[in-house]
Amino acid sequence: MFSIGDFAQLGLVSVRMLRHYDALGLLQPAHVDPASGYRFYQASQLSRLNRIIALKDLGFTLQQVRSILDERVSTAELQGMVRLRRAELEERITADTARLLRVEARLRTIEREGRMHTEEVILKRIPPTRVAELTAVAGSYESEDIGPVIQPLYGELFQRLDRAGVTPSGYGIACYEPEADGSVVVHAGVEVTAEASEAHDFAIVDLPAVETAATIIHRGSMDQVGTTFQTLAHWVEEHGYRSVGLAREVSIECPDDQDQWVTELQMTVSTV
Repeated sequence: MFSIGDFAQLGLVSVRMLRHYDALGLLQPAHVDPASGYRFYQASQLSRLNRIIALKDLGFTLQQVRSILDERVSTAELQGMVRLRRAELEERITADTARLLRVEARLRTIEREGRMHTEEVILKRIPPTRVAELTAVAGSYESEDIGPVIQPLYGELFQRLDRAGVTPSGYGIACYEPEADGSVVVHAGVEVTAEASEAHDFAIVDLPAVETAATIIHRGSMDQVGTTFQTLAHWVEEHGYRSVGLAREVSIECPDDQDQWVTELQMTVSTV
C-alpha cells in the first residue's frame, strides 16, 4: 500500500484533493490506520483516480462523476463519453476563439474612429462583368454566419467550373443580398467568359455596369473587413453621396495566408 502522500504523487494530484474525494465517498482509501487515522491506498485505485480526473476535467460535476463510476461504466463506454465531451469542448474553444477575434476586430474599428484614411477612397466606373456564381443563405451579416457559408461556396464553385471545363477569366466577386427576415443571400461569383447553359450546375450572371462606385482596398482577412467598410461609409456620407444597390467585394489577391489578402470593396453611390 501507499501513504496518501505517495499516492497523491503517483496520481499527480494533491493530498487535499484526495481527502476531499474521500469525504465525498468518491475515492476512499483502501485502509485507514485506526490508531493514527493515516490513509493508505492501493495501486489498483489509480485506475479509478484517473477516471475521476478525466471526467472532472471534461466538465462533469463530482456528483456526475460518482454516478458514472458507481454504475460501473465499461471502458469502451467511458472512452465514448470522453470523446464526445472532448469534441464538445473543442467546438466551444473554436467558437470562443472566433468570438475573441471578432471582439479584437471591433476594438480595432473603434480605435480607428476619427482617424480613418478616407483619402484612400477612389470614385470610378465599373464595367459590366459576367460571372459564374453559386448562392446560399446565411443567418445574418455577422462574420460567424457569413464565413461558414461563403468559403464552402467558392470551393464548390471552382470544382463545378473545373468539371464543366470553364476557366475563370478574372477576379472573384462576392455580394450579399438582405432578406426581409434578416437573413442574407450570399452570392459567390468569379469572372468568366462562358455562355449560360442548361448543362451547367451553376449560374452565369451578367452584372450591370456601375456608373459611379466608391471603392477602397482592404488588406488582410475578411474577418477584419468591417473597419474598411466603415471607412468607405464615412467617405460616402461626407462627400454628399448615398449608397444604392449591393456592395461588391472583389478578390484581387487570395494567397493561403489570409492576412495577405487584397480585396477591393465597391459601393454603388449616387448624389443625395
